[in-house]
Amino acid sequence: MTQIGDPEIQLNDPQTLYRRWEESQWSPFTIDLSEDARQWQQMSGEDRNVIFYVLSSLMVAEERITTKFSGLVGAYGTEEEATFLSTQQVDEARHMQFYARFQDEVVAAPDAIAAHIDRARESVSDAFRHIFDEELVQSHERLVAEPHSLPAKVRFVTLYHLVLESTLGLTTFKFTTDYLSGAKLLPGFVEGYSKIHHDETRHIGYGVWFLRETVRVHPEAGDVVRQTLRDLLPSVAASLVPPDTGSNIDVAAIGATSDGIREFALGGLTRRLDIVGVPLSSL
Repeated sequence: MTQIGDPEIQLNDPQTLYRRWEESQWSPFTIDLSEDARQWQQMSGEDRNVIFYVLSSLMVAEERITTKFSGLVGAYGTEEEATFLSTQQVDEARHMQFYARFQDEVVAAPDAIAAHIDRARESVSDAFRHIFDEELVQSHERLVAEPHSLPAKVRFVTLYHLVLESTLGLTTFKFTTDYLSGAKLLPGFVEGYSKIHHDETRHIGYGVWFLRETVRVHPEAGDVVRQTLRDLLPSVAASLVPPDTGSNIDVAAIGATSDGIREFALGGLTRRLDIVGVPLSSL
């Protein structure tokens, strides 16, 4: 394992990542949500609005990254890589199950997962939908059609692992769990989300490892990373804060500011791109 000055960045080859997965199993159905259900009924409208917005974003994201991932498994380079990538798809399905269970038992709106996701889409921004419902879908369709295309794989991994799981995912986790832990709210959600975060750092380790190795051997792949980020960063910036819908969602409710959120996200992306060998300044 190579760790480079950042606890969120652990570069591992796929075989090592697979062994870590075997040692990190958990169930979305064994986490105690009874205290969360009690607290949810007592939380203020402001607190509930922002947490429900976060949960909606996570539901939409997990559905997409679960169902739009198999193309990467099919584009594997080695058997070890195929083995690890298959574990990531299992992880994503597990995460979606946890968020759906939280909706059922805490928000007290039992329903099919598809119904939860349909309602969740009403709460996210156009920029968020553009990334997950358009860019991700199109990149996945291309990879399915061209599994041996290195540019298609590099674009997909840049979008999936650097943008969705790293820039958006780690940022959302930090500010949400910092607030909930400090306020001693929703302990079951924090426990489950922390387990999901542990899984995601393993996924990100693969993405950064793959891009670094690919750019090292095929320097022209760096141009694919750059173009992907040029295409996506405006929507990423817009997705880091709640949409201006008049729905009274305010990140100040969790002790955050829009500038602070974007600064954290940009700092993390900058560090990962330096490791990949495509500095942000080169965009």
